[in-house]
Amino acid sequence: MRSSVIRATRSSASLFPSTSRQAIRAPRVAPAVVCLQQQSRNSHAISNPTLANIEKRFEDMPPQEQADLWMALRDRMKVDWKELTLQEKRAAYFVAFGPHGPRRPPPPDEGRKVFLLSSAIIAGAVVVFSLTRLFANPQRPRTMTKEWQEASEEYLKAQGSEPITGYKGMLVQSKPGPKDQFEDDE
Repeated sequence: MRSSVIRATRSSASLFPSTSRQAIRAPRVAPAVVCLQQQSRNSHAISNPTLANIEKRFEDMPPQEQADLWMALRDRMKVDWKELTLQEKRAAYFVAFGPHGPRRPPPPDEGRKVFLLSSAIIAGAVVVFSLTRLFANPQRPRTMTKEWQEASEEYLKAQGSEPITGYKGMLVQSKPGPKDQFEDDE
């Protein structure tokens, strides 16, 4: 390989002026050094008592211990997976995908509690509405009568409330009220 590089350099050197020939030298080709160094990891197998019954103990562990266990498992998983013990594989799977934290399944009677609480709230709302209607004035408000709505339309037309298109009137939608409803306004 070295001789072909030197020949290519000599042949290309004839293209350049003689002053630059001295500047062009054959490059040194270092022998190819293949470095197949594998990273040596200082991860050792996690002890069996640490991983024993981890599915039941993980939730009760302090957050710092949970994090330490996860970091130890993460470092351990960086080596060849064939070197992992069965308990390490199970623990790694449980910590990554197991039913803990936000993936914890709901309690068995949660649906019943939600239904009963929702029913109680709806029943309370019905009771409050019924009591309000029971003690409320049986007459409709005087602003909901036809006469009041016609008077409001006349007022809006007189004020020119829609100067561009002109007020077309859309307030009247009720039945006429009692004859003496406007007497107490004056």
